[in-house]
This record gives sequence, structure tokens and C-alpha cells, in this order.
Amino acid sequence: MKRPAELKDLMEQENLHLQRLSELVKEAVEEEQLLSSRLIELEEDKELRFGDRLSDKVAEFGGSWRFIIGFFVTLFSWIIGNIWFLGSRPFDPYPFILLNLVLSCLAAIQAPIIMMSQNRREEKDRRRAKSDYMINLKAEMEVRSLHAKIDLLIAEQMKSLFAIQKSQMDLLLKIEHSLKK
Repeated sequence: MKRPAELKDLMEQENLHLQRLSELVKEAVEEEQLLSSRLIELEEDKELRFGDRLSDKVAEFGGSWRFIIGFFVTLFSWIIGNIWFLGSRPFDPYPFILLNLVLSCLAAIQAPIIMMSQNRREEKDRRRAKSDYMINLKAEMEVRSLHAKIDLLIAEQMKSLFAIQKSQMDLLLKIEHSLKK
């Protein structure tokens, strides 16, 4: 009887399909990891110049509580020193014109330095968003590819099942025919 041999061949063919699909899925996952690692390497900052490092430090310090507390302590010390301790001969009398000039200069210098740091961070965020978009696009392509592979697997399994069912029906018909005799 050749029917069990045919069933064995169909089962082996089904196993080969599963192995091929498993290998394809593995390759797709590995390609995704390679894309991710390449984009992360591109994202890393190159060697920063002195001005870039300085602007980062100024922005970091200018946006900290240490700066705010130190700034208020300096302002109060200036004002109290000029009013009470140097009351008869203050170096910056009451309208505090010198203090206003110092504060204006500080703001004029600090603002562009902080903006340089923010611009660099914005560029870094833009590169990161672009790499995220590319990774998401690759993932979408992989999901579509996996859907196609699963559809192929289902179609192959259906063919195999129909072939197995046909051989079983033939076998049942032969058994039925031999029982009738």
C-alpha cells in the first residue's frame, strides 16, 4: 500500500515549509536589529567643540535651582549691602542702575548661549525622530512580510490538508469497497 508513504511525504514537505518560514522570520528579526543598531550609531554625537560644551554647561547651570537660589542671594546681598551697610556711601544707590546694567548684560549673554544649546538638542531630537520613523517603517514592512508569510503557510497547509483528506477518502473508499466484496 502506497498511501502511508504518500502521507509521510506530505508530512515531510510540511516540516520543510515550516523550517523555511522559521528561517525567514529569523532573518527578518536580525535585519530589524541591524537597522536599529546602525541608526543608533548615527545618532550618537560627534566630538563636541569647546563652545558647544560651554553652552551646554551654561544652559544646564542656568536652568538649575542652584542658579536660581544663587541669583536671589546675590540680588538680596547687593540690595541689602547698598541700602544698610553702605547707606552713607553706596556704590550703587537706590534705583540700582549698575545692578540693572549687570542683569541686562547677563540676560543678553546667557540667552543666546542657552539657545545654541537648545538648537543642538533640537537637532539631536530631530535625528532621533527620523531614526524612530525609519525603524517604525522597517517594522511595518516586516509585519507586512510576516503576514504574507503566514498567508503562504496557511495556503500550503490547506493544500497539504486537502491532499491528506483526499488520500484518506481514497483509503476509506478502498476499505468500503473491500468490505462490500
